[in-house]
This record gives sequence, structure tokens and C-alpha cells, in this order.
Amino acid sequence: MSSSKYIAYLQTFSKKPLFTSAEAKKKGIPPRMLAYFCKRELIERLDRGMYRVKGAKITIDFEWEDLVLTALTIPRGVICLISALCYYNMTDQIMREFWIAIPHSSKAPQRPNTRIIRMRNISLGQTEIHIGESTLKIFDRERTVVDSFRYLSKEVAIKALQNYLRSTKQTKPDIKKLMAYAKILHVNLEPYILTLTSCPLH
Repeated sequence: MSSSKYIAYLQTFSKKPLFTSAEAKKKGIPPRMLAYFCKRELIERLDRGMYRVKGAKITIDFEWEDLVLTALTIPRGVICLISALCYYNMTDQIMREFWIAIPHSSKAPQRPNTRIIRMRNISLGQTEIHIGESTLKIFDRERTVVDSFRYLSKEVAIKALQNYLRSTKQTKPDIKKLMAYAKILHVNLEPYILTLTSCPLH
């Protein structure tokens, strides 16, 4: 089969942030052609078995494009801490790095501008979000607040809690859920919540 036929197949991935060699194989593109396309700079290799079409038209806000691309290359990763706080608009911090949590038993992958956090409990509070056509794993707002007290400065963590406790039309604080997460992760949030809300928790 001529390379032009494979190029036509390749165009099916032009609207995705990335594609895998397994997906390419299903479309009829063999591994040798992926190597050939990399050499011709029609695609770029992001990681083992992961590729991106050069000049791909991706429907993702520019603000999140690099985070999406990084998160997708770490299949077991979960967006966390500063990256999650930025997504939920619960911090004034600038996302200079992409913060991704992985299971504690996993080997930390090397990614540019990325901070990998190995965590023992990666299922608690794990949820999914959709950015463009991509589905990503992220910790929910409650888990993100609790983790802020575990891994970030007290100043950043308290600010995140303050923002979390502000009720809006889109989001309302779930103190019961927050305290349940804190208990599981051995974080004492009660003094901070009492100070910020002046309300008893029992």
C-alpha cells in the first residue's frame, strides 16, 4: 500500500491531541509507517506508543492545551494540586508546572514542566472532566483542598479552603464530604474551617 493511503488514514487523528500505536493499527497503519511519518515530520512521538499529528487542529482552549496533552500521555495519572486548583479557580497561583498524581507503586515518568506526585490513595475523590474532546482524570474539589494541606504551603492551602467554602450558583461546599476525605487522609481541617466559618462542625 502506498504511503499516500496511510497518510489519508492518518488524517483521522488530526483532530485529536494524541493517538496511540494501537489506535493507528486499528486504522490500518503499521508501526513501520509511524516511524516513517516521524522521520518525515508528519507526526511527532510524544512517548512510547503515543503520537501527535503535526499541525493537528484541536478544539481545546489554549489555556489548557499543554495540560491536556501532558495528562493524556500519563494513562494512570490524575490532575492534582496546583493544576486542579487552577482548573477549579480556587487559587491565585500560576500553573508554571503541570501537577499529576500517580499510584505510589508506579515509576514516575519524565515529562517537561511537569511535577509528578506519587500517592498511596489515588482513587479517593478521583473524577473525570471533559476538555475539548478529551476525557481527563482529576481529583474533585474536596480531595484537592485536603491534598493542598498535605503537599502545599499553608498559605496556598488556606486560600484554597477559603475559595472552596464560597458558595456559588455552580458550586456549593460539601463540608461532610470534605471532612470525610480529611479523616481518611489524616488531615485535621476542623480548626481552619471553624476559623473561616465560625460554625460548629458537630
